[in-house]
Amino acid sequence: MQDKRYGTLLDEQRNFFSTGTTLSIHFRIEQLKKLKAIIQNNESAIVAALRKDLHKSEMESVVTEIIIVTDEIDHIIKNLKKWSKPTKVPSPFPLCWPGKSEIHHEPYGSVLIIGPWNFPFMLIMSPLIGAICAGNCAIVKPSEIASHTQDMIVGLINNHFPSEYITAIKGGPQEVTRLLDEKFDYVFFTGGTQIGKIILEAAARHLTPVTLELGGKSPCIVDETANLDFAARRIVWGKLMNAGQVCLAPDYLYVHHSCKTALVEKLIAAVKKFYGDDPSKSSSYCKIINKRHFDRLTRLLKNGNILYGGSTSEPDLYIAPTLIDNVSWTDPVMQEEIFGPILPILTYDNLEDVIKTVNSHPKPLSLYLFTKNKHHEKNVLKHVSFGGGCINDCLLQIANYHLPFGGVGSSGLGAYHGKYSFETFSHRKSIFRKSPPIDLALEYPPYTRKKLVWLKRLLKLG
Repeated sequence: MQDKRYGTLLDEQRNFFSTGTTLSIHFRIEQLKKLKAIIQNNESAIVAALRKDLHKSEMESVVTEIIIVTDEIDHIIKNLKKWSKPTKVPSPFPLCWPGKSEIHHEPYGSVLIIGPWNFPFMLIMSPLIGAICAGNCAIVKPSEIASHTQDMIVGLINNHFPSEYITAIKGGPQEVTRLLDEKFDYVFFTGGTQIGKIILEAAARHLTPVTLELGGKSPCIVDETANLDFAARRIVWGKLMNAGQVCLAPDYLYVHHSCKTALVEKLIAAVKKFYGDDPSKSSSYCKIINKRHFDRLTRLLKNGNILYGGSTSEPDLYIAPTLIDNVSWTDPVMQEEIFGPILPILTYDNLEDVIKTVNSHPKPLSLYLFTKNKHHEKNVLKHVSFGGGCINDCLLQIANYHLPFGGVGSSGLGAYHGKYSFETFSHRKSIFRKSPPIDLALEYPPYTRKKLVWLKRLLKLG
């Protein structure tokens, strides 16, 4: 059932879009500058909201939720005029002769952006700046699960932007359902695969194009040549950021049997160095978002053999950094994306077996490989399909706005960041311009054998 409020709001945005105001590159740049100033002026309030929702430290909040957004805004402002110019492309002879061809980028219109709870500020703002730079109007729906950050986003946007241009809406699944009843010009969703399917199905009813940023079980592989000290630090950092509630975090670890014992020792040492002997007392360690996810993760702790960690506190929504082994692919912990501070460890003897196993499961959002062996690196990159990843590091593919970020298969549809955000939120309009107005008799009926022979000869010249 459609909600008249959302229909009216969408009509207002369409009317504003039809004025052509957002087509101006100057207007888009000014809105990006305005958004950056709003974010910077409210940094402490944003950090406080993230602290309440996820127990994020100030540094983690500033780096992963704020600076990553403002830096991308600067990059887009610097390059937007260049990106928005028509792109000239060749015009093949003789079919498109004489003439010129080019691609124009135009905004879709009014877009819907639905965000998740794990990085509740950044994963609303990052696609929003893409929508703005491409010249769209936008309705954003932050996650109600991260309620304090939701309130912060709604206040910042609705107090500083007119609703006919950009507006934020509070609410849960019912509001999302009602929004999806409307015919948006584009839908951008970040979240789980199952909800992503629902979003895609709803958008398909209106033939609305979508970007889906999902997740999956992202493998981390450590071979026998890897620098184990470095690998342990990077894996622990990447896995335990936001208490593992990161869509592209290492979901499970495949380590060569010859170095498993040494790596486990170094992983434990890294956890203790980063968070102390009792991470529950660390101001740098996050909590689980809510009891439902806490209960889900607690059930996963029943799989395998706990090598380290395993302690929990329901009142504090705390789950300790946990390493487990002796798990199989039939265990629940290997059947779903973990999205928490639990790292299953599997061993292997032959890298080819790892490749076959990873490829036998849905394509992951990310893959991480620690190795000094170029052949191993080449083999994995060539034969495993995944959204993006790192060699000898974790997570940093998302920090580079020169790289497209997105999944493949069940881990996502489409990509964004930097120029790719501009392209994602733009329709590429193809234009052929005939000049001068010359045509060939070969183009017109009656189509004779002689004309076909001459056309084939001309095509060879092209």
